Amino acid sequence: MKTFEEVHAMHGWESTKQSIQNKSKTDVEEALASGQPSLEDFKALISPAAEAYLEPMAVKSRAITQRRFGKTIQLYIPLYLSNACANACAYCGFSHNNDITRITLNKEQVIREIAVIKQMGFQHLLLVTGEHPRECGFEYLKEMVELVKPHFASVSIEVQPMQQAEYEQLIQSGVHTVYVYQETYNRTNYKSYHPRGKKSDFAYRLETPERLGRAHIHKIGIGCLLGLEDWRTDSFFTALHLNFLEKTYWRTKYSISFPRLRPHMGSFEPNVHVTDKQLAQLIMAYRIFNPDVELSLSTRESKSFRNNMLQLGVTAMSAGSKTEPGGYAVYNQALEQFAVNDDRSPEAVCEMIKAGGYEPVWKDWDDCMR
Repeated sequence: MKTFEEVHAMHGWESTKQSIQNKSKTDVEEALASGQPSLEDFKALISPAAEAYLEPMAVKSRAITQRRFGKTIQLYIPLYLSNACANACAYCGFSHNNDITRITLNKEQVIREIAVIKQMGFQHLLLVTGEHPRECGFEYLKEMVELVKPHFASVSIEVQPMQQAEYEQLIQSGVHTVYVYQETYNRTNYKSYHPRGKKSDFAYRLETPERLGRAHIHKIGIGCLLGLEDWRTDSFFTALHLNFLEKTYWRTKYSISFPRLRPHMGSFEPNVHVTDKQLAQLIMAYRIFNPDVELSLSTRESKSFRNNMLQLGVTAMSAGSKTEPGGYAVYNQALEQFAVNDDRSPEAVCEMIKAGGYEPVWKDWDDCMR
């Protein structure tokens, strides 16, 4: 059986980019008419040619979403446990190279944080850390999962990649979902964004979802960081990755996120500007390509954009997010990983969802559908 690294190697970056650019209006129309869109259809839906078809894409995306997920939006909230990081990612506020105060929350501080989060009503918690094996590695994370799990219906993590055996123990402790983003699938340029630390190992990170699949995780979240490389090409490779994982680890559920570069500590500027119109096209293309995958939109995005995408494919949103450790109850310092764009309260986001004819759901999708 092939690994995804082997599948990835079969698709050249530049040839894939050119293939997407060459898609015609006829290709887009055929993709929209298909009952079971292929990866080639996905290329057409994210191509420049599809920009003239956003309205029919919206109609189809809306219909698919309501048929599969109903008129509900899952709400979740991130809890940043630590901004300690051994990596030197060029685009991240937590980079080891940035001169910021480093904080790792202890048990008492985490209890104070979850007390505030519980008052907001959340039942789905996402634990986030920088990638630092000593400060916030496996043992620390396992302890924190065991601490918070009794208080929430589901606990997800977005942390450093780990070994299969470690994932198996975290699943035993209560981890429901793991999010791990490749950032960019451009192997040639990957190292320039990740010059030091364990994250600089392209292949190890690429194989992480397979270790998770073998560990029998309930759900895996993947994605690329929009703004590093050509968004269309990176998104095709993300879809290729999703396709591989669904066929190989078919018992596991999957989620796609759409992080766009936001202001952060450091001087890195996006190499590619992804417009709201292009991001909307991408989200709708994913929904048409894969009716079952969950699509998540964070507070990186503006109020107006999140409002407009409510009915067009998105199934999950964060609300009331703080992207610094201890941001809900313990600290009030400028330690953010990135600047939040939609700063509305959870109550305000709920009202927006209800005004759009949808229902906010505080638990994980699987809890809702039982």
